[in-house]
This record gives sequence, C-alpha cells and structure tokens, in this order.
Amino acid sequence: MSLMGSLYLGVSGLQTSHNALNTTAHNMSNLDTVGYTRQQVAQATRTYVTIDKSNPVSWQQLGLGVSYSQTRQVRDYFLDRNYRRESGRSAFYGVSYSAMEEIEDIIGESYEGHAFSVAVTDLWTAVEELSKDPTAAVNQNLFVTRSYEFITKASAVYNSLCEYQDNLNKTVIQDVDKINKYAQQIEDLNRQIARIEGGFEHANDLRDRRNYLLDQLSSMASISYNEDITGYVSVQLEGVDLVKGGLVNEMLLYTDPKTGFYTPYWKMLANYSYDEYGKQYLSEESLESARVFDLTRTISSDLNTDIGSLKSTLLARGDHRATAQEIKDVNPDGEYEQGWYDKHISQSIIMNIQAEFDQLINAVVTKINGILAEAAENESKLYPNSTYLRDENGNPYQLFQKIIDDGSTYTLPDGTVVDAGWSVDNITINMDLRQNPSLLNFRLTDSSEDNATMEKLKNAFQETVYKLNPNVQTPVCFVDYYKNLVSQVANSGSVFGDIMNSQTLTTDSLCNAREQIVGVSSDEELTNMIMFQNAYNASSRYINVISEMLEHILTTLGR
Repeated sequence: MSLMGSLYLGVSGLQTSHNALNTTAHNMSNLDTVGYTRQQVAQATRTYVTIDKSNPVSWQQLGLGVSYSQTRQVRDYFLDRNYRRESGRSAFYGVSYSAMEEIEDIIGESYEGHAFSVAVTDLWTAVEELSKDPTAAVNQNLFVTRSYEFITKASAVYNSLCEYQDNLNKTVIQDVDKINKYAQQIEDLNRQIARIEGGFEHANDLRDRRNYLLDQLSSMASISYNEDITGYVSVQLEGVDLVKGGLVNEMLLYTDPKTGFYTPYWKMLANYSYDEYGKQYLSEESLESARVFDLTRTISSDLNTDIGSLKSTLLARGDHRATAQEIKDVNPDGEYEQGWYDKHISQSIIMNIQAEFDQLINAVVTKINGILAEAAENESKLYPNSTYLRDENGNPYQLFQKIIDDGSTYTLPDGTVVDAGWSVDNITINMDLRQNPSLLNFRLTDSSEDNATMEKLKNAFQETVYKLNPNVQTPVCFVDYYKNLVSQVANSGSVFGDIMNSQTLTTDSLCNAREQIVGVSSDEELTNMIMFQNAYNASSRYINVISEMLEHILTTLGR
C-alpha cells in the first residue's frame, strides 16, 4: 500500500475514535437524564482489498482501516415488554390498595371522630335498656335518640363513600386526558423519527422520549406495540389501535345522565345518533360496542386483565351508587337478574362496600319498623278500637321513614315483593317520635307492658341470619355484621397490599435488569473514554509516522 493510502487508514481510525469519544461524552452528560438510553458506536473493519491471488493457500490482502457505521441504543426489547406489562399490573394493584385504605378510613372514623360501630353498639344498648322498662320515658327517649344517631352516622359513612366515588370519577377524566396526550406525542415523535432516519442519521434522543411515553402509557392500561422498518411504532391499547397509520384513535368520555359517571369509549368505534334538531349524541346502547374496558371480565393475572391504573380506577369506582337490593341480584331498574351481584357489583371495591353497608341499614330499619307495625296490628286484633302504637290517623307508628317515597318495589324469585325505597340515603327518623319519644309507650290496652315486642326487638339484634353477600357462608347478627364488614375491608386491603408489594418487587427487579443495560455507568464510560482516547492517540501517532516518512522521501528526492 502506498504511503498516501496508509495515511487514509490513520484518518479512519482518527475519525472513528473521535465519534466514539463524542458518544461517550454524550452518555456522561446524560447520566441523570430520565428515560435516557445508553448509546454505543458501532465499529467494523473495512472490506479488505485483495492484490494477489496467485498463492492458493494465502491471498495477499490489504486492510482499509476501521469504519463507523452508526450510533446505536443499547436496549433489550424483551425486558422492555416485560417491564411495561408488570408496571401496568403494579399500577393496577396500587390503585386498588389505595382505594381499600381510603374505605377503611371512611368506615372506621367518619362522623365526629367516632367509629360507626359505636352507633350500632349504642342502639343495641338502648334496646336492652328499653326491654328492662319499656314504659319509662327515659328509656323511650334513649331508644329514639340512638336510632337518630344510628341513621345520622350511617348517612355520614355512605356520603363519604359516595364522595370518594366522585373523586375517583374525576381521576378518570385526568387519566383519559393523559392517554390522549401520550398518544398524540407518540404520533408526533413517529413522524420526526421516520423523517430523520429516512436519511443516514439516527434519532436516538427522540426514541428515548418515545420509549419514556410508552413506559408511562403502559402503567395506565394494557398496551402492545410494533415498530416497522421506517421506525414508526403502532400502539394498541386494550386490543384496539391507539396509534396507527399516522392517526390517533382518540379516547372520549360518555357521561351517564343519571349518575354523572364517566365511561371511556373509542371515538372511531362509536355509532352516533342524531336528535330531531340534528344534534349528534351517543346513546347508551351504542356505547357498548365502543367501550374501552370490559369491566365484567374476571380479574386475573393469567388472563392479563389486571393491568393499568385507569382500569383499576374504573373498577374501584363502579358505575353507580350500589344498594342492598343488588346483593339479591336485583338491578337498579328493580328487575331480578341472576348473577347481577357477581357480574356488576362484587369486583367494584366501593360498590361492594356500599351494597353491604346499605344492607345492614336496610335490615335494621325494616326490622324495627316491622316489629312496631306487627305489635300495633296484634293489639288491634284483640282490641279493634285500640290506638296502641298508632298515630291520630290510626296508622302504625314507623320509627324510620323514607325521605322520598316513590312507591318503587322489586320482586324476588320466590314472589316476595320488597319495598325498594329503604336505602341509607333515603331514611330519616319520624319527626313526631323524635319530638315526643313517649308516643312509643309500650303499655298495652290492658295496662300491661308489651314484653313480647321487647323480646322481638332484642331477638332482632341477636338472630344470626344476615350475610355480607351471597359468597359469604356464615350468617351473623346485627352487632357482628358491621364488625365483619370492617374485618372484610381490612383483610381485602391486606391482600391487595401483599399483591402490590410482590408486584413492586417484580417490577423493580425488571427495572434494575433493564437499567443495567440502558443505564449509564460513569465507571464504564470513563473506561471507554480512556480506551477511545488511546485509540485516538495511536491513530494520531500513526499519521505522524506516515507524515514523517513522506517528508523524508520528499526531502531526499528534492536533493
């Protein structure tokens, strides 16, 4: 090879080492940059030139130096996919655990610093005192007062659950807005990357930004993605195209006119209707085919249905205020629907607690009212003109009354017709009895005490016939019902906490494994810097040697 050709070899080494040093400096400067991926210079030997093939054993070849092909990112796509899936699962159980913690606080301390369990115990104590002397004005007043406190505190608990439900509803808006922004940013980055990499450059920093957005998106919902040869990434969310073909399938929100709750749906899958004025709207029937999430599916890690904070938020919130009738598989429209509770209520953290709590209040209220009405009817059978436990119009006294009586009922499979109006948010104390508790004078027409009714009231609080939900086998009494409800919340919170902690460990392990590959190590980069600097110096010295040889030849020939 000529000396000028040799000079070219040295220049190739000098340029490659220079690029490698620049890449190392870029890595070092982004040591603490969130989402940055370590970069490497791809080096390769140039194709050899064969100058003689006469020797069949060994051809004479000359090397042409080193080539610099590209600056590539160091990533493991298998780890990326695993990390994003597990981080989404971690976010799912994180939301569930937070919801259980909030509910535990609500049912524990919700009214003037006193646990609701105190109200249950106090009402039972009042019944016991009343049974000792049912005609004493003090005991009658205590019974009515404790009943009022029971309903007041129950309303505070239920309202707090509803308020937290509304807060989660607001979170849905924020999450959907974030998803749409992330999708649009990914699409914008796709265009920039495709434009830049259509030449000879590599948009590594833009890819870092896109990967960071994919990380954020994966924590909110289940995603999958694919990159084509142009560098364009298509993203699917919950099995539906979110970013594809230069378009973003925007996620919109349907507002339930009854509850005000938001339901995410796909804009491109929605079938809109038009009113008489030509205004476009989305009907509830059309919503079903455009829903983003199917919240009726069983939550399972095997099925990958437990991924994403948005899905967990929707599940925790539910889609309406749940009542006791739904535990009996009666839907909000008052129609019996087999499996309704398991399909629509049990998987929602708040709705399940709302229904179970409402069931306790409903049972206490209807039981006490029923016992009082039965006592008045029994006395009327013996004494037709009796006014025992009846108002001036001859109607039996009801200790508890409905705030709004719309006359709604529902029918159970056995034919039993049940009044649907007795819900915790629709109950108050009879104002006449509250103002004058002595109207509940348990003295019969013959001047004797109504001990039989007292015994029924006591038995009502002691009989073990109430279950939290259809999936609980052991029945309990009124006093133990709320204790079991609190215990259920605590146990569920502990389970979610254990799953979350376990999932956090899995996610952290994958994150650390990924960070070992994509993360920048200052020690490693300093080592590379020394290596590339030495290579640069070697190439420089080689060029100096060739330069001196050329100078010597020129000087000699010049003489």
